[in-house]
Amino acid sequence: MPHPSEQFESQPHAQLGKFQVLLESGTFREVRRLLNGLRPVEIARLIESSPPPSRSLLWELIDKDVSGEVLEELSYDIQSHFLKRLNTKELVRLTEGLESDDVVDILQQLPEAIIQEVLLAMTDQDRSRVETILSYSEDTAGGLTNTDTITVRPRFSLDVVLRYLRRHSDLPPSTDSLIVVNRKDEYLGLLPLSRLLTSAPNVTVREVMVTDTDPIRCDMSDIEVAKLFEQHDWISAPVVDKQGKLLGRITIDDVVDVIRDQADHSLMSMAGLDEDEDTFATAVKTTPRRAIWLGVNLITAILASSVINIFEGTIEKVVALAVLMPIVASMGGVAGSQTLTVVIRGMALGHIGPSNLSWLLSRELRVGIFNGLLWALIVGLVVAWWFNDLQLAMILGAAMVINLITASLAGALVPIFLRAMKVDPALAGGVTLTTVTDVVGFFAFLGLATYFYA
Repeated sequence: MPHPSEQFESQPHAQLGKFQVLLESGTFREVRRLLNGLRPVEIARLIESSPPPSRSLLWELIDKDVSGEVLEELSYDIQSHFLKRLNTKELVRLTEGLESDDVVDILQQLPEAIIQEVLLAMTDQDRSRVETILSYSEDTAGGLTNTDTITVRPRFSLDVVLRYLRRHSDLPPSTDSLIVVNRKDEYLGLLPLSRLLTSAPNVTVREVMVTDTDPIRCDMSDIEVAKLFEQHDWISAPVVDKQGKLLGRITIDDVVDVIRDQADHSLMSMAGLDEDEDTFATAVKTTPRRAIWLGVNLITAILASSVINIFEGTIEKVVALAVLMPIVASMGGVAGSQTLTVVIRGMALGHIGPSNLSWLLSRELRVGIFNGLLWALIVGLVVAWWFNDLQLAMILGAAMVINLITASLAGALVPIFLRAMKVDPALAGGVTLTTVTDVVGFFAFLGLATYFYA
C-alpha cells in the first residue's frame, strides 16, 4: 500500500478532494490519520489549497509536534491568520525544534510585546540565538542567518574533529563544511566534509582548510546573497558581523525561499498585487487590495481619454478613426511590455548598468524602427483594402511607427527611471508604460489625421 505522502505527490488535487469529502462527512479521525501521514511541506500545501472554512479544521487536526514545521512552510498571509490565534505558551511550544532563522521569520510577524514574552519563555541559549538574528533586517544576510552551526579551531587534527563530530546525534541540516574560527570567533576558513573524510587523520585543520572563500557580510541584501549562491553553487555559506566575527551560516533552503519570493513579487507586482496574496482569501480582504490599483489605472485611462477628446471633431468627420485607434494603442502596449519585461529581468539579474545602457537603448531603438516599419506596411495594406483609403492607411502606418519606437524606448527607460526614484519597476512599470503608449499612440494617430483631413 503506498504511503500517504506518495499519494499526495502523485494526485494532489484528488487528495485535496478526498480531504474535503471527509471533512464534510465529519470523519475527522480518518482525516487526522491521513493528514499526519504527510510531510510538513505537503500539509502546508494542502492547507493553502483549501478554502478558509476548511483550514481551521485541518490546522486543529495536525499533530502538535509538527505544527511548527507546517507553519514555517505556509505563506505570510496564512501564517499571520494562525499566529493571531495562539497565546505565548502555544507559540513557545510551536517554535521548539525549529532552526533559529525559521523562528525569527515567525516572530517578525508578531507585535513587539508578544515577541518579548516569547523570548522570555525560551531557554537562554535559544533566546540568545534568536535575539542575534532579530537585530538584523529580514531582507539582509543577517536576517537569513542560522546560528546552528559547527565550528572548529585550526590547530586540531582531523582525527580530533571526527571524534568531536561523533559526539553529536546529528549534524545541522545542509552541513557541507565546518567553519574554522580562532579563539575570538573570527572567521578563518572552511573545512569541507569531503576533505575531512578523505585526508589523513593526523594532519591539522589548518593544512587542509579552504581559505579562498570570503564570508558574507551581515548587511548584504538577500538578493545579493542569492546571486552569490547562484554564481558559486553553494550549499551553505558563513556570515560574519561588521567586526569579522562569525554569526552563523546561510543555507540553500533559505536562498531558495528568497528566489521564490522575488519571482512571486515580480509576477504579482505586474498586476499591482501583493506577493503574499492568498489564493483563497475572502472577498472582504481581497477587494481593497485590488481596488487601489484599479483606481490608479482609472486615472491613467482618463488621461488617455482626454487626449482622444481633444480630437473629437476629427473623429466625427472620419468615423474609421474610432475603429482603428485601438490597433495603434494595442501594438504599442505589447511592444513596450516586451521591452519592459526584458529590462526588469535584466535589472534583477544585475545585467544592466551605466556601462551597457546606451547599447541597450540603441538596440531597442532599432527593434522599434524595424517592427514599426514591418507592421506599418502590413496594417497599412489591410486598412487600404478595408476602407479603400490610401491616405488613412499611411496615417495609421506612420502613427504605428512612432508608437512602436516610443514603446521600445519607454519600455527600457521607464524601469530605470523608476529604480532611480526608489520605486519598484515591477509594481509601477506596467501602469506607467501603458499610459505612455496610449497617450503617444492616440496623439500621433489622431494628430496626423487632423492635419491631413482638416
